[in-house]
Amino acid sequence: MNLTKEQEAKVKKLGINSFAQLALILPHSYEDLRLREEMQLHKAQLIDATVESVFRAPNSIQITFYVHNFAHSLQAVLFRPKPYMLHQFKVGERDYYYGVIECKSGHCSMSMPKKVSQIGSITPKYKTALRTDVMRRLTQELLTKENLLAEGLREKYVDELLRLHTPDESLLKSKELSSYTLEALKYTELFSYMRALAGKRRYFETIVSKECEYSSWSSTLPFLLTDEQIDAIKDIRVDFAKNVAAKRMVVGDVGSGKTMVILACAYMMDANRSILMAPTTILANQLYEEAQKYLPNLRITLVTNKSKKVSLEKYDFIIGTHALLYRELPEAGLVMVDEQHRFGTQQRNMLEKLVSSKTRRPHYIQFSATPIPRTLAMIESTHIDVSLITTTPFIKDIDSQVIHREDFPTLLDHIRAQIAQNNQVLIVYPLVEQSDVLEYQSIDEARSYWERSFEQVYVTHGKDKDKEDVLLKFREDGNILIATTVVEVGISLPRLSTVIIVGAERLGLSTLHQLRGRVSRTGLKGYCYLYTNKEKSERLDEFVKTTNGFDIANLDLKFRKSGDLLKGIQQSGAQFKWVDFAEDRDIVESVKNDLGIGLD
Repeated sequence: MNLTKEQEAKVKKLGINSFAQLALILPHSYEDLRLREEMQLHKAQLIDATVESVFRAPNSIQITFYVHNFAHSLQAVLFRPKPYMLHQFKVGERDYYYGVIECKSGHCSMSMPKKVSQIGSITPKYKTALRTDVMRRLTQELLTKENLLAEGLREKYVDELLRLHTPDESLLKSKELSSYTLEALKYTELFSYMRALAGKRRYFETIVSKECEYSSWSSTLPFLLTDEQIDAIKDIRVDFAKNVAAKRMVVGDVGSGKTMVILACAYMMDANRSILMAPTTILANQLYEEAQKYLPNLRITLVTNKSKKVSLEKYDFIIGTHALLYRELPEAGLVMVDEQHRFGTQQRNMLEKLVSSKTRRPHYIQFSATPIPRTLAMIESTHIDVSLITTTPFIKDIDSQVIHREDFPTLLDHIRAQIAQNNQVLIVYPLVEQSDVLEYQSIDEARSYWERSFEQVYVTHGKDKDKEDVLLKFREDGNILIATTVVEVGISLPRLSTVIIVGAERLGLSTLHQLRGRVSRTGLKGYCYLYTNKEKSERLDEFVKTTNGFDIANLDLKFRKSGDLLKGIQQSGAQFKWVDFAEDRDIVESVKNDLGIGLD
């Protein structure tokens, strides 16, 4: 933006950095300052009037106007007038005034008239950090066709945006925005955001650039990889062959087989070394065990807080927790982060920098088990490449059901039947300790009932320092695990058949899906019970109809409508006012094409 110092200060106050963003700050209303000879009731209207009399009451000013454009008198009233208003109405003065005219029993009056100087046009009004007249002048100076076209916006949308800031009669008459106007706003919002994202992307020379193959490894597996697992591996193989360090996010549904993609990456990187950081010791252990099983030719090690500090130079694949951040790490061709949203941005960046040279970076791949709408993935791919795994190696057979207090006896019968079959049950409570605010029991209140009624009941929560040990003991010996959402992502529990979520309506649909994903991990018949005191919940009723995480991500957006939609992806805090992620994929595609960004 080529601005004067004065314009720069105003733009900074608005918190924007492009003409497109300025165009998206729409007027909240319009003032029709054209003089008419006929009176328009219930609407704000301009009058050409002479003040005939002024009467000051304690909390109001009553004015009699002679209105020249109507050729008769009109009463007006100002309630709780500010001091400056007292000087705007002088007997005998003729000027232009603006206010809403109402008529009752043949008597017409104008409420809250104000003196105006600009007449003869339809004037936009803005609610911003700037005064409305200052904002109006700024848009007149900066919102030109030339400026908007120079940023790359399509001409047809530029014309529509300018119309909103320089309105005509048709815009005054319309009650709501037309579909074409909405399309222009959606396009501009996406264009502005994605252009900024693309500008943030940095390209570095890679430490390792190599042609890879994976089929000789995948052919030795005792199962077939899914088509989407293979697609993700192929995406990464193309990344590895480039001279630019990869930045990729692999998003997979619960149980979609991301672990095998991780192992394929380590296989393709081979002796050029891979490092993987997992959020918990349990997950790191599980990944280590899987790697030992399926990558017998690689030298693999596990790094946790309990590991001895030995040199890691001799290993091809280093798997660890955040303990990796406090070790001297050898240079690596590939860095991977599992369940990336469990780490802060600073931690993820630290790991990458620890194994970078001064000028070159490792390939960097993040894995997430939180499905996102495909449209959102396309938007994010302007900043980081995205691969989606939307299918699972086997169809999960999980019955989901919303239950209430009267269903508790039936639920107990189900729990007893599952334990008799050597299956396990998880009960998730909303809080650890009692709360006066919440109408549900906490873990502290409920645990004694379960411990009295059943054997081998284990309890853990987020503040429990021994939670990983508790989970391991439960996996081997337990019948019932009572927990908070600490188990949302974590240990694999092959015998877990049932999850019961207390106060389910309090949780986001993606969190409910993650919790449901704990069951039926090995093809076992699964059950998910959503316990609620609410008589009816459309969200929960919709949730139980599907087990596909990507469908649920769309549902989450439908019911949430606001908030940080990109949370857990880029932590960018983007909030879209006009874009509908479920409906606007075509507009995203056209923006990507216009920005010259290839589609995955």
